[in-house]
Amino acid sequence: MYLPQFEYHAPKTTEELVSLLSRYRKKAKILCGGTDLIVAMKDKVMKPDCVIDISDLAALCGIRHQEGKGLVIGAATKLDELERSTLIKEKYFALYQGASVVGSPQVRAMGTLGGNSCTASPAADTPPALIAFGARVNLVSGKGLRQMALDEFIRGNRETALGEDEFLESFVLEDPLPNSASRYLIMGLRGAMEIDMVNVAVNLALEPGNGKVKDVRIVLGAVAPVPLRAREAEGLLKGRIPDDPLLDRVAETCALESKPIDDFRATAAYRREIVGVLARRALKEVLSAIQ
Repeated sequence: MYLPQFEYHAPKTTEELVSLLSRYRKKAKILCGGTDLIVAMKDKVMKPDCVIDISDLAALCGIRHQEGKGLVIGAATKLDELERSTLIKEKYFALYQGASVVGSPQVRAMGTLGGNSCTASPAADTPPALIAFGARVNLVSGKGLRQMALDEFIRGNRETALGEDEFLESFVLEDPLPNSASRYLIMGLRGAMEIDMVNVAVNLALEPGNGKVKDVRIVLGAVAPVPLRAREAEGLLKGRIPDDPLLDRVAETCALESKPIDDFRATAAYRREIVGVLARRALKEVLSAIQ
């Protein structure tokens, strides 16, 4: 399978990248890891006139953290860098888990955090964890920078809010709340190189002393066109002590809030059942980690 013909550019600065996107707009595709783009081009699903390679742009790479000010992750940061980061594992465990299960070690060495969100696959592994941490994205064009929540940026299956002259620069996450923990769980047909049937991310904080839920985010993946906040289930938890009967209700509510489809990986009914199982399991693991 051969690639179609295209112009190739490798900008050395973000200013040059902005200029190229302003010139080519929707005729261009950005290449960094290429784990999705190159496959799509070989399959003739995408035929860009121009490919802009940003893999050497240091300004878009790396993990930067300031205590009290939160975390900034460059969009071109490789997934295996997140997997190897002690900071990510200690403070943003669900994101560490999500990055660790993408593809194979070879895929994670090439694939990027930004690509995993810009591809906007409903079954992608890192967006649910990022949304559970309230991640925002910085988008840059010739008009300047705009910021939006990641769950607003991903608009549908393979659809984002990225303008044709914009690029995703970075992700911004606040510091986790005290007395909190997070988990990301998946269900697939096999243990590796598998697209998820269902995934669930949970980020939960307890009030110190009384054990009531101060804040919680539950994000369901592969059961809707976008990563889905289980807001009704979150509402059941807030301000209450999460005992087993309540967790059962929350799990059932997550299943009801999901919007799965039938496909060759699983039926909608099976996905709905597994959503509840994974949500309850993730919540139990989070509570055990906090207590």
